[in-house]
Amino acid sequence: MEEKRFRKNDDSFVCKNCGKTVEPLGYSSRNHCPFCLCSLHVDINPGDRANECGGLLRPAWVETDPRKGYIIVHKCEKCGEIRRNRAAHEAKVQPDDIKLLIKLTVSHS
Repeated sequence: MEEKRFRKNDDSFVCKNCGKTVEPLGYSSRNHCPFCLCSLHVDINPGDRANECGGLLRPAWVETDPRKGYIIVHKCEKCGEIRRNRAAHEAKVQPDDIKLLIKLTVSHS
């Protein structure tokens, strides 16, 4: 039997970078802070929390996709891995900082 590649894990958490409390999205797995856009390198597949690295994933730049919208590209400070994650700038609860998303989009152009 094939294991699912996505596990919903939408718990609140305190951001390891800025210290702010991050509330659940309610419809998907929130894995980054909406205030500073940082994340932790804890997943192999979304929501599984199976990665032992645990490094801080900093937003390196943001890409735009016509279907998916803003895509945050994170780089792990510990192991250097690059990870992509869809932004939640239209979320009803704590939307991602749109000004920071745009800044990271422009700085990558």
